[in-house]
Amino acid sequence: MYKKIMVPVDLGHADKLRRSLDVAADLARRYAIPVAYVGVTAATPGPLAHTPAEFGRKLEAFARGEAERHGITAEAVTMVSHDPTTDVDDALIDAVHRCGSDLVVMATHVPGMIDRVWPSNGGRLATHTDASVFLVRG
Repeated sequence: MYKKIMVPVDLGHADKLRRSLDVAADLARRYAIPVAYVGVTAATPGPLAHTPAEFGRKLEAFARGEAERHGITAEAVTMVSHDPTTDVDDALIDAVHRCGSDLVVMATHVPGMIDRVWPSNGGRLATHTDASVFLVRG
């Protein structure tokens, strides 16, 4: 059915991603396909890491933990952006192509007033890649 799942991960809010992480792992087990956990960071020091290499090590540890927890095959993919806050959509679009993912499973929120003006990350991925996008609320 699918060949590879990509899961965007914000390590600063990993505690709020459990439901989407579980959905992605369930699909990975069901279809025996790998998962690419993708994190976007800046080249400059930030609250999570001082360098992209340090961020990459933290993301790799996260991916290993998810793989062990769920019995799946996983990899970590670090995307470096000039400004992750504004460039996250473009970085994730690049990651879909880089990973060769045909399914993206990502957390989302209940739409609010701002979502009428500002497009969602999931919506942008759905309209700018060939991948299917599964948005998980909660």
